[in-house]
Amino acid sequence: MFTRIAQSLTVLFMIACLAVTACVGPALGEPKVLTGLDVMQRDGFEALKGRRVGLVTNHSGINRSGEHVLDLMHGSPNVELVAIFTPEHGIRGEADRGVDSGVDETTGLTIHSLYGKTRKPTDEMLEGIDTLVFDIQDIGARFYTYIGTLGECMAAAARRGIKVYVLDRPNPLGGDTFDGPIQDDDLVGRFTSFKLMPTTHGMTVGEIALLFNGAYGIGCELEVVKCEGWERGVMFDETGLPWVNPSPNMRSVNEEIIYTMVALTEANKDLSVGRGTDRPFEYLGAPWVDGDALTAELRSRDLPGIWVMRTTFIPSGTDISGRENYPYQYIGEVCQGVRFVVTDRRAVRPVEAGVHMLDALLKVHPERYKVDNLRGLVGAQWVLDALKAREPVEDIVKRWRESQGFKDFAEARRQVLLYE
Repeated sequence: MFTRIAQSLTVLFMIACLAVTACVGPALGEPKVLTGLDVMQRDGFEALKGRRVGLVTNHSGINRSGEHVLDLMHGSPNVELVAIFTPEHGIRGEADRGVDSGVDETTGLTIHSLYGKTRKPTDEMLEGIDTLVFDIQDIGARFYTYIGTLGECMAAAARRGIKVYVLDRPNPLGGDTFDGPIQDDDLVGRFTSFKLMPTTHGMTVGEIALLFNGAYGIGCELEVVKCEGWERGVMFDETGLPWVNPSPNMRSVNEEIIYTMVALTEANKDLSVGRGTDRPFEYLGAPWVDGDALTAELRSRDLPGIWVMRTTFIPSGTDISGRENYPYQYIGEVCQGVRFVVTDRRAVRPVEAGVHMLDALLKVHPERYKVDNLRGLVGAQWVLDALKAREPVEDIVKRWRESQGFKDFAEARRQVLLYE
């Protein structure tokens, strides 16, 4: 199955890369960076020789030529694949609901879903496996579920004495900064809040694995296969690596940046965050929103690196591939609201901007907009209480940046960083 999928995706990746190169110059298409997969492939997968491997991956597990890790490992004499594990959105990255387990048509291997009946590898799934290889592209946000899958796989491996290899990939937002409140203790352990960290973590998956394993005590046998050529200030579309949507509604680096802002309100089902449109997370609105007033209020805050424009949009009920999807908010209805346009990616402070967004909605629509159910995404009840009390956003941001939890994370993070 995946061989045919990968061949089709490879063509699409190359077309996309050519299109991007045409826009910004030929240097972007050059392979400046090697992922952990590229490095392990170059070394002939020698580290996996004699091991019985469970592969944790999805459609994003590709090398710099667009070839998929499953095909590469299946074709290597040094790799004995036993089973495949896949996260939210499934092996093809197309599902926006729960994911079923299945069988890979090419290899005959079982594909175990870690976003269906269970989100943890069970003892039965791990039978006969002595090594897990994790190769999935993260986007840099605490509540993006792929790092929850990583943590659960590491914890399961620790219990059974299974070695874990993490094939590292760049943080697409770069790795210089992190921001946001440290979440409440009772939220820790949830799939979107696996361990204590701010909203954006500024780390690669390999660095997160080291953090989970050391500071947070998972304690599995872990080896990170580092990227080569990546520097912390480099965003994904500056690496020369082929772009693949990490999930159906994540279609560019700019959308990944905006995601860590706009998704803070996604648990409020009374708003659309642009799902079901051609610009998910760039749009925010609803039929009841006063788009003019919200635009004026957000513009008055001079959010660095972001331009706010008045817009109207109509969500559909299908995904990027035209398949029927779960019901998005306000399907077929005219939504009034705003569009967020990134004008300077390195100036944007998305989590801070997100709190301004919540505050602006409370100011413009005090009777309609509510933040009470946003704790799981925002992460801290005190932030919601401060917003409802109309405390200045600047004071809220200063409070989390000066908190002991934020400082503790900064130090733990510093100790596991792998790249300059």
